[in-house]
This record gives sequence, structure tokens and C-alpha cells, in this order.
Amino acid sequence: MTVQVAQNRMTSEEIARLSKEHTFFSWSVQGAVDPIAIDHAEGVWLFTPEGRRILDFNSQLMSVNIGHGDQRVVNAMIEQATKLQFVQPAFVTEIRARLGEKLAGILPGDLDKVFFTLGGAEAIENAIKIARQYTGRYKILARYRAYHGATMGAMTLTGDPRRWATEPGLVGVVRYPDTHRWGEREPRPVEESLKGLEDVIMYEGPHTIAAIFLETIVGTNGILIPPDGYIQGVRELCDRHGILMVADEVMAGFGRTGRWFAIDHWDTVPDLMTMAKGLTSSYLPLGAVAIRHHIAEKFDSTMFFGGLTYSSHPVSLAASLATLRVYEEDHLIERAAAMGPVMRAHHERLAAKHPSVGTHRNLGLFGILDLVRRHDPYTPMTNFNATSPEMSAISRYLREHDVYTMVSNNSIHTNPPLCISEEELAHGFEIIDGALTIADEAVQG
Repeated sequence: MTVQVAQNRMTSEEIARLSKEHTFFSWSVQGAVDPIAIDHAEGVWLFTPEGRRILDFNSQLMSVNIGHGDQRVVNAMIEQATKLQFVQPAFVTEIRARLGEKLAGILPGDLDKVFFTLGGAEAIENAIKIARQYTGRYKILARYRAYHGATMGAMTLTGDPRRWATEPGLVGVVRYPDTHRWGEREPRPVEESLKGLEDVIMYEGPHTIAAIFLETIVGTNGILIPPDGYIQGVRELCDRHGILMVADEVMAGFGRTGRWFAIDHWDTVPDLMTMAKGLTSSYLPLGAVAIRHHIAEKFDSTMFFGGLTYSSHPVSLAASLATLRVYEEDHLIERAAAMGPVMRAHHERLAAKHPSVGTHRNLGLFGILDLVRRHDPYTPMTNFNATSPEMSAISRYLREHDVYTMVSNNSIHTNPPLCISEEELAHGFEIIDGALTIADEAVQG
């Protein structure tokens, strides 16, 4: 890829200084941010203005699934932007028709209609609206170890501590038990988790509950892969009580786990499904709510009370359609499935070598390492919703050795673009190997 660079371009220091002076940063104490300036990116690599190369081992926010700088997507964006930049969503366009038809062909079961948003949080907001309007009920069930987005409704559904600052939030949100409890190595038995959910349904009254929301595989709260039988059990409870099942596939979708969607691993069709991130590989903002046929039909004769200025934005839709073609042309879904065992072998090697690795999980290229101070009793390297000197040192080590990934609580995320080679994957884990020696020093017993 050839990148045209303007003369007298800014240095990293100038970019960082002006950005901090005049722009706000997400989820940050503004005075404490220390950002890295990026000039361009290609494949799995980020490049600073000075040419320093950084391995993107987290696909940014688990989103640049096809890798950076794919000219097929860029050219599709340019072509659409040259032809038609924007029309309001009451108009229709060829790209809207083609993308809608394409998605209907790859979505699970009879999820054959989509409402386009500008991101995952907006998809969640509109899934809440659709569920409430369809059922006539108002309660929404969600979990603690969950993140659904930063808008008001999505943040209320979010169970992790990021919601605290926005409370009180949306009325009618009720928690149900997680499959994985904080500070435990393994998930709870399927029967226990489903019984906990069933009890909440009973206590709240099934006739009051519009929907049960869940990340199919929990993302930022730990890459928590549900045990076999859990997803099917949630589906059965929803069917029994006339409650909608809403699968949040914003992170897990579009090949990340070796299937188009994570829920495909359990042969289950949700009633609504939210998407974003890998939908365009983050080349442009786009989200969507997929809707089962019989639910969408209700709104053929009933008003849908929802809308967005930028719904079905033509240039974002062009980026999405081109991205879907890249997944297929480059066999990235199959590649993620094949690379899953390769990643697992790296995890296992590090776990065998480093006493600080308490456990590890991955499905496809959706992975994580959990670090501990002690194996018996199992004691995470940090307290809940906290960091530690060791985890901070690991973050510094990775940055100094030019690997970007998410280090959160007691975990190191391993979620590279699906196009990563085995050599590039091994390089990332080699750097993580070095970082883990820091954590090993804190292990007790």
C-alpha cells in the first residue's frame, strides 16, 4: 500500500500535544492520557509518523478484523463517496439493497431484516426499543460481567463498573447470574446458571420481561466462552415464556471465532442480534440490528418508533459490503478457525512456562490470558475493577516492545486481525512471554 504524505507533517509529539489540548479521550482521566500517534496502518501493523512499527494484537477494539489498509474496501468507499455521499434514510439506494440482501444470506436462521445504525451502542438502543415495542413489556434482563455500549440504555444494560457513573439509568433493567463469576477459574455448571436465570424470570414475572440480552461471548469483561448447552438453554427459556432473546455480537461477530457469528457454534437463532465493529472492519462507523422475520412483520402494520439521521449511510454501507467480500475472498472465517488451535498452543506454552498464568481461553482468534498471584486458592493478579503494579508494568513492557493489546484487570487480551500470519502471531506471543516474567515475580505459593 502506498501512502501519500504531506510536506511538513506533524511529529508524534505535536500530534499528541494538540490532541490533548483540544480533544477529549474516552474512558480516561484527561490529564493522565499518554497517547501514541499513528500515521498509517497496513495488515496487522501500525506506523507512527516517524516510522516506528507496532503490532496490533487486539484489532484495535476487537474490530479491525480484516486488517488495516485493505485497498478493496478503501476503493469501494471512494467509489460510493464519488457517486452519492448521503441521502436521508427514507430514501433507498442500490448499496442499501445489496448489503441488506447479503446480510440476510449470512445471518443465522430467519434473521432476514436489518436496521442500520452508526455503531454497536446505537444497535443496542434500538434493539431495546424493538423488543419493548414488539412485546408490550418493559423489563430487560442483563448480566453483571457484560459491556453493551456507552449510550444511556446500553450503559444501563452494561453490568461492569463503567455503568456506575451514569446511574440511575434506564428503568426496568434487572440482572441475572453470569456463567463466569469474578475470581473463579472455570464457569459455573450450565444447570446452575440456567436455574439462576429461571429464578429471576420467576421472581420478576415473565409477563413483564421483554427481552434477555447477552453477549454471546463476553468481550472486554474477559472473553468468557459459555459452556455448551447454555446458549441453547437461554433460547428454551425465552421460547417458554415469550421473551425475546437478544444476542450482542458486536465483538464476537464476523469471523472472530471462526464462524460468521459466535452464536453459530451453538446452532441457535436469537430473535434480535446486534452487530458493528467487524461489519465494516471499523473502516467506517456502522452498526445494525438483525430482526427475525415474524418480529419484523409486526412493524408492517405498526409504527416503529425509532430513527437516526445517518441510518443506512451509503458510504458506510459500501465499506461493509466490500468488507464482507474480503472475508469471503480471503477465506478469513476459515482462517480464524484454523488459527484457533495455533493460538491455543501459544496460550498453553505460556501457561506451562509462567506460574502467573492462571487460565486462558480462546475460540478462533478471540482469546485472553488471566493472570494470578496464587493458584490455590485461585487469586487474580488484581482485585475486581482494579489494576496492580504488575499489570501496569506489563502494559509498559508491551508498549516499549511495540505490541499493542488490551491489558484490563488481571488479563492480557489476544485478539489480532484475522489476516495475521503464524509468524506474526508467534512474534506477539514472544513479546507477551517476556512481559509475563514481570508477573511471575508476584506469584505466591
